[in-house]
Amino acid sequence: MGLHKLPAHLTLFSPAALIATFFGAGLLKPASGTWGSLAALAPGLLIADAYGALGLMLGTVLAYGLGHWASAAWIDGAPNSADEERNADKDPSPIVIDEVAGMWLTLIPLTLFGAALTPLGVAAAFALFRLFDITKPWPVSWADKQLNGATGVMLDDILAGIWAAIVLLAARQFGLI
Repeated sequence: MGLHKLPAHLTLFSPAALIATFFGAGLLKPASGTWGSLAALAPGLLIADAYGALGLMLGTVLAYGLGHWASAAWIDGAPNSADEERNADKDPSPIVIDEVAGMWLTLIPLTLFGAALTPLGVAAAFALFRLFDITKPWPVSWADKQLNGATGVMLDDILAGIWAAIVLLAARQFGLI
């Protein structure tokens, strides 16, 4: 296990780096996206417990907006030299605020209509979000390949979260979770 490096134009405690890496979770490797999704669970569950689906919706919108800004600051300020840590500026591995937004979106169906959060439901949400984020079914794959910059970084995870949320809604409807 190691740590990703920050781009030269950011410091560990700069607001853009803190937000983009979700307070450093994205610096862990391997599997930065999994670490970011896992780090999103605790605050997501606290938000869900305190404010329900509406809180998660607002949190998702806030994470998306701040994540878009932080991702743009990360990518736009990076030098153009080759650097494997930046994945050619497409979707740098240390940026995991997109996983946070997608994970919180995925949790929303578990809180609708007064439903209680269960360990099985939370585990299913985590597993489904990671599945759709990694396998990238359409339109997740389209967003990942066609959109550049901060929008591309953020939107593919939102779409993965929507896929996961749809499956969770169906699982809940059929009493599986």
